[in-house]
Amino acid sequence: MALSARHLWSASRQAAAVSARAMSLQYKAPTRDIQFVLDEVLDADRHYQKVGFTEMSSDFRNSVLEEMAKFSEEVLSPLNPVGDQEGCTLDPKTKEVKTPTGWKEAYDQYMQGGWQSLSVPEAYGGQDLPLSLGLIKSELIASANWTWGMYPGLSIGAMNTLTLHGSEEQKQEYLTRLATGEWLGTMCLTEPQCGTDLGQMKTKAIKQPDGSYKITGTKIFISCGEHDFTDNIIHIVLARCENAPEGTKGISLFIVPKHLPKADGSIDKEHKNLTCGGLEKKMGIHGSSTCVMNFEDSTGYLIGTENKGLHQMFTFMSTARVGTALQGLGAAELAYQGALAYANERMSMRALGGKKNPDKAGDFIVHHGDVRKMLLTCKAIAEGSRSMMYESAMLADYMLKAKTEEDHKKVDEDMGFLTPILKGFITEMGSEAANLGMQCFGGHGYIKEWGMEQNVRDTRIGTLYEGTTGIQALDLLGRQTMLSGAKGLRKHFGQTMGYMKTNLIDNRQTSQFKRETLTLMGYYVRWMYLTGRIGLSARTNREVISTTSVDYLMYSGYVTMGLHWLKMMETAAEKLAMAGVSEQDAQFYRSKIQTGKFYFDHLLPRAKAHCESALASPESITDEHAFAFKQQ
Repeated sequence: MALSARHLWSASRQAAAVSARAMSLQYKAPTRDIQFVLDEVLDADRHYQKVGFTEMSSDFRNSVLEEMAKFSEEVLSPLNPVGDQEGCTLDPKTKEVKTPTGWKEAYDQYMQGGWQSLSVPEAYGGQDLPLSLGLIKSELIASANWTWGMYPGLSIGAMNTLTLHGSEEQKQEYLTRLATGEWLGTMCLTEPQCGTDLGQMKTKAIKQPDGSYKITGTKIFISCGEHDFTDNIIHIVLARCENAPEGTKGISLFIVPKHLPKADGSIDKEHKNLTCGGLEKKMGIHGSSTCVMNFEDSTGYLIGTENKGLHQMFTFMSTARVGTALQGLGAAELAYQGALAYANERMSMRALGGKKNPDKAGDFIVHHGDVRKMLLTCKAIAEGSRSMMYESAMLADYMLKAKTEEDHKKVDEDMGFLTPILKGFITEMGSEAANLGMQCFGGHGYIKEWGMEQNVRDTRIGTLYEGTTGIQALDLLGRQTMLSGAKGLRKHFGQTMGYMKTNLIDNRQTSQFKRETLTLMGYYVRWMYLTGRIGLSARTNREVISTTSVDYLMYSGYVTMGLHWLKMMETAAEKLAMAGVSEQDAQFYRSKIQTGKFYFDHLLPRAKAHCESALASPESITDEHAFAFKQQ
């Protein structure tokens, strides 16, 4: 393999010069936590041998982790407040977008390091590395500077779409240059009259004699639709061909470059194939250029066949949805780091259990029970989400190495079941953690200089784009569960019950968490019961699927995260029992166990309320009298 990440890029350690107000929120990569999940809980060595990535040694993984940690801490994190303060600017004459100070220079360093090509096939300029290794990179970027990471992150979806659905000519023309990072990509779905309901889409595609198409229409909310990171931007666009069937069955997918490539490999910089009509003014993620994109007889090239675009676009959307889940993880991690540092320095009153810092005017607020609960909630969310994300990424590794269509389909079905849980649940929990992190600061959290309110604003979008939580919930309960005969749930249930049976019976002499195992087993049984009850109710009232779906998703998320915390607790206990454990490692493992106990005591019980709500009559929701009164 020709690997620039194997020469392990040595980036400049100096952040781009910026004139930004100093802030206290400085990200520190949680390298030990990542190593714990990958190497100890999920046994990465065994996984990579089994999948066929035999060169993925722990030394290599740690080198990738260390180098990206440096880049994230020293380059991206200082640029995070800069993006929030400056935002992007659109030149009304040239229609070009300027990104915040230092952001393009950071991307240049990233591109030169070869980071964009980690999991792309070698045949198209990539390094053919596992997707789970790429997740290390993505997590660190998401936590240090989520908004900056949207630019290269969206391009990964474009590359995956071309890899699976593009022609060989399209792969050679576009995928190779997306892989190097020379070009970046976006996806263009949403229109003024339709978001989730793409059947209403109006953008037209007229076929030309040379086989290309002329694309005409307007797309809105296009993240990173125009920028100065690269000379060319490749838009993956949904449009409707002439005489196409109505609704989603008549949607096709196209490649529409900002500048058309020439025969010699250069691009036609003199002419724009499409233009940015405006930038949205947003609550957060100010450094991301959220664009209105105008297509006026723009030249496009069909991906695959006509009227199959929605299926092909799901490749991009699935990548984006799993990627968005990382925003929830990153927000929780950032909230925890910022709030913990502040709580260990801020003094206020005395702890109710007695003086903790008698030589001070007050006790540090980390000793107050309510503050500790908020900190532990952020910690439990971040670390539980991390385990969920890395396990799903390892599952995706099997897709890269699938030898048959049947093998690929099995993994795709497993990912289909997990994706709405990851995206819906983790983004909701990340938003909660961001708010709790700010809450730990009291009034200071509301002040911009600390960075906590930016985390709240930036994170809020995670539950909205790439399908709202409600849409993820409908996907999980409707398409992935009811319409499939609960295939994904039944498989997950069987595997999980097997694991817990081993804990209770085979390992009964050594397992230290029988109480937690029995508790979780009850939640899993209730999950199956809940699914059955909703299914029976839906036979006579289909509206039940809609009224119960979010509660169902949240229940699924809490229980799934509970499984991951049980595995982490078991692993930590096993490591603690081994001879020669250093005191530092012992503290780390004890912290894991204690956080897991907190999750079982204080967060997992929330699932019961979601279950009760889902089982309650929907009549108080659907009754027409609820909104009958209108104020005169």
